Amino acid sequence: MDSHAASSTPGNDRIAWAMLMALTCGFALSQAYRTVAAIIAPPLQQEFGLTPEQLGLFAGAFHFAFGALQLFMGIGIDVWGPRRTVLAASPLTVVGALLAAGADGFGQLLLAQVVIGVGCAPAFLVCTVFIARRFAGERFAAVSGAVLGIGSVGLLLTGTPLAWLVEATSWRAGYLALAAGSLAAWLAIWWLVDEPPIPAGTPAPAGVLAALRGYGELFALRHTWGILVLATFTYASFLALRGLWLGPMLVERHGFTLVQAGHVALAVSVMGMLGPPLFGRLDPGEALRRRWLVGYTLLVAAMYAAMAFNRQAAVDVVVSIVMSLVAGYIVLQYADVRSAYPARMIGRAMAVFTMALFLGVALVQWLTGLVAAAAPAWQVETYQAVLGAIALMLALAAAGFRVLPGPARA
Repeated sequence: MDSHAASSTPGNDRIAWAMLMALTCGFALSQAYRTVAAIIAPPLQQEFGLTPEQLGLFAGAFHFAFGALQLFMGIGIDVWGPRRTVLAASPLTVVGALLAAGADGFGQLLLAQVVIGVGCAPAFLVCTVFIARRFAGERFAAVSGAVLGIGSVGLLLTGTPLAWLVEATSWRAGYLALAAGSLAAWLAIWWLVDEPPIPAGTPAPAGVLAALRGYGELFALRHTWGILVLATFTYASFLALRGLWLGPMLVERHGFTLVQAGHVALAVSVMGMLGPPLFGRLDPGEALRRRWLVGYTLLVAAMYAAMAFNRQAAVDVVVSIVMSLVAGYIVLQYADVRSAYPARMIGRAMAVFTMALFLGVALVQWLTGLVAAAAPAWQVETYQAVLGAIALMLALAAAGFRVLPGPARA
């Protein structure tokens, strides 16, 4: 594939990294919002009497809104640019966080999650487009991995710090703190980021209707479907644990306090920060990358199965931490998408891929909520059912990716 990036002098690199870090601040806050449920789920259940099914719907609402907006955010980036798109959408994160902080019922919580999801929708997509335009193609996996790792600071916020804040005050204070962080991130982007240059030879941006029609060309390519099948379940499996079930599992299955569960969530988040940069640098290239994706997906499925059928607290803690490092292989999916499409389709391809990632998170969190609610009737322990279901979904996704057609290579 061609290298569609700006010239890479040291001065340009420093400027590009400064802008990218500002954009990454917005991505870090989106990471915090998508994992906040893992810590505030117990107090929400106590205050509003939420069922497991409602809890899954609450956590999934953010990701459904986030994923559903990806195609439109991709169009916005193509037509108006990354900077304008993210500055227009991200104030909704502040609005949604304030709505959540003042919620007095389940319906208002759901509405707040949807509003936050819309506001966060361009957060990582603008980073990937910025990287594709500002950095050489051979650096894409490494730079994307670095951004995923740095952006995982947002996961740290929803570990011990959020657990301490919630236990000392209330879950509402957690949302107020996130609202303040979102406002600071918006100001950093407004102050520091310029629109990245459009690569030479790229056609002028089409109008909105033409851009929508352009997605048809993407879905007509047979290899798109295998990419989307795998994308729907890989990141979703990590977020199902870290973003929803980790806290309740440790509290209910093993009797942890909320702060103890927060410590585990913090450790999981730290390892999650290390994984993407590691795998970005280990990227084996087009010849082996797809085999790696299948192999690591099956490995993570086996880890979920181990947690499902072994109820010792030490096993759940250690496997969760190790799995968060291994989950860094997901960055190889971005590199796979980058190499599977020509330069003129990269923006749309990344938007569709990101849509699949986060609609997958919404789907898996909703489905695991249904599984958790049905587990007593099946006479199966709740978390054995949830973790086993995730393992099965991952195994089926790996099989689909392996069987469906891959991209033709030159």
